[in-house]
Amino acid sequence: MPKVIKSISVAVKECQLDHYKGDVLIAGLFEGTKRVPKSLTGMDKSTGQSVGNLLKLGDFKGKANETAVLYNSKANFGRIILVGLGDKKKIELNTLRQAAGTVVRLMSKMDVTQVGMAIHADEAIKLKPELMGQAISEGVMMGRYDYLDYMPVDKDEKTGPMKVTLVEPDARVAMELKKGCKIGLILAQGQTQTRMLANTPGNEINPPELGREAQRLARKFGLKCKVFNDKQLAEMKMNAILAVGQGSINKPRLIMLEYVGRKGKKASPDVVLVGKAITFDSGGISIKPSLNMETMKYDKSGGCSVMGVMAAVSQLKLGINVTALIPAAENMPGYSSYRPGDIIRTYSGKTVEVQNTDAEGRLILCDALAYGAQMKPKAIVDMATLTGAVVVALGQHHAGLFGNNDSLMGKVKDASKASGEPMWIMPIGGAYLEMMRSKMADLKNVCGREGGASTAASFLSEFVGDVPWAHIDIAAVADTPEEKPYRSSGATGYAVRAVLEYLRSF
Repeated sequence: MPKVIKSISVAVKECQLDHYKGDVLIAGLFEGTKRVPKSLTGMDKSTGQSVGNLLKLGDFKGKANETAVLYNSKANFGRIILVGLGDKKKIELNTLRQAAGTVVRLMSKMDVTQVGMAIHADEAIKLKPELMGQAISEGVMMGRYDYLDYMPVDKDEKTGPMKVTLVEPDARVAMELKKGCKIGLILAQGQTQTRMLANTPGNEINPPELGREAQRLARKFGLKCKVFNDKQLAEMKMNAILAVGQGSINKPRLIMLEYVGRKGKKASPDVVLVGKAITFDSGGISIKPSLNMETMKYDKSGGCSVMGVMAAVSQLKLGINVTALIPAAENMPGYSSYRPGDIIRTYSGKTVEVQNTDAEGRLILCDALAYGAQMKPKAIVDMATLTGAVVVALGQHHAGLFGNNDSLMGKVKDASKASGEPMWIMPIGGAYLEMMRSKMADLKNVCGREGGASTAASFLSEFVGDVPWAHIDIAAVADTPEEKPYRSSGATGYAVRAVLEYLRSF
């Protein structure tokens, strides 16, 4: 098990690589590199050609996220860590993001506190320095995080605080790197906030407790917060949220967070964010199989992502108004659970026939989306672990992106590419929506396996009116059982940085 890094910071220092003083210096090399790049020759010479000798031996191939540790006693730093950057022709920001996460996870197994990082330094990298600084700092924070809240940690298993310094000899480039690092750290902290909440088990976080977490977050970051309890939801006729949560002793909530970046006359929010937060999903009466049911604590990931985004929005001091709506419920079987065959009159007035109580996410979202649409925002973006069908369609490599506005979806997709959190645009409406029509009500909440991600998104489209809307189905990517070289297992915080990139460009 890696050691626990107590804390980590990222800074930029203007100096020659061979003048850096610390425990370790990290450099990146492309796949197939035969000679030491010009940017690393001074450093290599100061270490007795340790990098050059390794390249001659051919033991380091430079494949993406491959690592090698070299020890030396001649330089100001006792170790060199090489990290592979893969194919030079395919270099992108996510290459650097993953490389930074990879070396941080490797260093968590070492006793190092002063870390110099120069993975951006190869002259063949033609990316903007500010964006490189942002991506590297995001990767550092992503690699640092491990969910160990319930694991006993001995003193000898702790390290840090760790100081990571991006080393750059050019003053102009160093200034740009510093700008990027400032942004990257805020975005990464929002993602870490999300991962912490999403990883927390259902016995620790239920809908009322998630509401209290939102209130604590609001106090910390200067947001406005209101939490509607079950009695208030009944008065508001939020019947879909209430139905999903009525089988649990932990009653549902609707959490509203507000960030005001445009001072002066009160105006509609520019963007409404909506996040599904089923704090635990048993499936209700349509109960899930027991295998892997423990992962259903991650069914709150959409709501947790929205909270992480709002924390970062406040720190970024964006000049827009953003309102977040997080419908929270616990979907449990019980004597008071909602049933297949029930017909619910939702907040919008539309009626929905329940055919499967395990299709609950779209029910809590439909009330929140309709409520948000009444605010007349310029855009609505929702995030939800909505369907298993999107996992079948896209695997664990893309989130599904749906919506009613091509321009908005294009902007969100561009933001997803910049953040290294890819999304794939998928179809809605038309025949998919017809599949969701009921003989007993306006809509039904399921219609079979075929096109399940698109039919679910089509259902949601009925509750946003003519407001531009994008729906991000993160069911395939919100959590992972496998550790990556650059990231721990568990919650990923997927789409937090992508949505923040969208908001920054708004």
